[in-house]
This record gives sequence, structure tokens and C-alpha cells, in this order.
Amino acid sequence: MRGAVFAFTERGKATARRVADHLDGEIDMYAPTRLAGEGFDAYEGSLPGFVGGLFDREALIFVGAAGIALRAVAPYVASKKSDPAVLCMDEAARYVIPLLSGHIGGANALARRLAAALDATPVITTATDVNGRFSVDAWATEQGMAITSMVLAKRVSAEILVRDIPFWSDADRPDTLAGGLVWSDSGELGICASVHDVKPFANTLLLVPRVLHIGVGCRRGTPAEAIEAAILKILAEYKLRSEAVAGVASIDVKENEAGLLECCRSHGWPIRFYSAAQLNAVQGSFSKSEFVENTVGVDNVCERAAAASGGEIIVKKTAINGVTAAVAEMKWGIEFG
Repeated sequence: MRGAVFAFTERGKATARRVADHLDGEIDMYAPTRLAGEGFDAYEGSLPGFVGGLFDREALIFVGAAGIALRAVAPYVASKKSDPAVLCMDEAARYVIPLLSGHIGGANALARRLAAALDATPVITTATDVNGRFSVDAWATEQGMAITSMVLAKRVSAEILVRDIPFWSDADRPDTLAGGLVWSDSGELGICASVHDVKPFANTLLLVPRVLHIGVGCRRGTPAEAIEAAILKILAEYKLRSEAVAGVASIDVKENEAGLLECCRSHGWPIRFYSAAQLNAVQGSFSKSEFVENTVGVDNVCERAAAASGGEIIVKKTAINGVTAAVAEMKWGIEFG
């Protein structure tokens, strides 16, 4: 976690240190100039102006009055999909209050964690938590799933307070469902978890697990647009959502292939490269090409690279305009805590 903890008094600094001690990662502590030192950096200028430069952090924690925190972050609040977790604590560490991004940003979970560590009380105000109902955005975030429609996510969160919401997935059916869900594949509004572009409900909130690995081979100098077009065409043909892509893989001779790197960078897809020896060691049944083997030392790049990254091949080698691609899907399932 990359986070920042703010304190405004000597007592607040003591509590801030306790908070930072219970957080993993890169945690910076800040205080006004008159209180800086002893591990606390001074923030310069107005607090809101300084906080703006930290809004890309995962969590901002203010030890002091809630009003201070609210005024500090107010100019930068944009979206629950992008805002950091913002929490407030009193100096005596009696209460931990998530103020922003309770579900997707993880502020509620962080509040509970800090409260347990500091023997404090978490003050959770989100309706689904208060009423013991399923929180779709929190669950999707915990499961590493993409939420395809925040409009429908908000609607589900509102309607689940008054009635059960249908839930369906093409993964194995779980033994039990969370409170507020009922297993069904029909209805006016429902939740579906799948890598496929499916809509079992009139209004389907699709949650997409990031479990697909794309293996890619290409001619030298293939432009990013051609690689992107090939990957997206294959995904569309097999009704696979692009949000399900966990990463791309190829052989190490493509490490400096500009078009491949640019394509992955533009989509935010991590990319891995394997040696011919590593690809040859992958177990399974793959399409074979003498030409490819004579060229790079392995009989198939895209299928073996996809499988090496994890999962079972669900789309075999497909060639489109000088680009070959294959898709592997990692095993995944539905779990409710």
C-alpha cells in the first residue's frame, strides 16, 4: 500500500505513528511545520493544496477532526472507482471512520483492520454493511473483478436493501450465497460473474474476473494497431470480455518489439516474456509449426506462452494479419466470505 497519515497535534502524532506501524508498504507521515520532525515531514502551503499531490495514493488517513479531512479532500473527489480510501480517526484512537471509497477503495475494510489493531471502534455507515446485505462493489474489488457498469452497481446496491437480487455465474455454483442474493438466470435486474459477454438479465451487472492470459506471436515490426485489432477480434469472436485479460505473454526475442509493448501499455496489460527453453518445457498439446520452430526454437509461441502464464487453453492459435494469438483461462470460482 502507498498511503499517507496526517496529524495536527502532538497527541495526534502519537496515534499516527501507531496507525503507520500497522500498515504495510510505503507510508508517509505529515504534520504542520511547527510539529514536523521525528518521522513527520512538513506539508507546505494549505492542507488541501498539499493533499492534491497525494491523491494518487491508495489511502489517506487523517488523525483529527472529520471536518479537516473533508475540506482537505473535497476539491479532488471524482469517482468511487478512482478515489483513494479516506479515513478519519480521533486523537485518542477511539473511533476509525471511513469517509470516502468505503467499498471499491477499501476504506471500510481498512477501518475494520485498524480498529482491531488499535482496540478502536470502526464507524461504518454504508447501507449494505449496516443492514447485513451483499455489497457488490466491495465484493468485486475483493475478488479482483472488473465492474462493467457503475450505474447498475449503484442500482443493485439500492435495490438489494429491499429485495433479493438474482445472481448467476458460469463458474461452479457456490454452496451458499451472500445475504440478499438468490441464484437465478432470469429477471429484470441481476448480477452475473463471467469472462464472457453474457447478459442473462434484462439489466445485467456483469462482473469480470481477470483470469485470461493472451499468448502473442507477431512478425518483426508489426504495429501496435495490428496487434490490438487481432487480440480484440479474437476476444469478440469468442465473446470474451477484454476486462478479463490478466496479461499478455510472448517469447523473449520479442522483448523489444515496439508494437507489442505499445499495445500492452495502452491497455494496461502486464506482459511477460519466456525463453524458448521455458516454452518448450510447458506441458500440453499444442499446434506445431516447423517454420516457427526453425526460426525461434519452439514449435508454437502463442499457445505455449499463454499456457506458461497459467491456465488452460480455451482459444487455440489464431492467425490474423501477421499476428498469432491464443487464450488461456485460469481456474476461478465464486466465494463469499
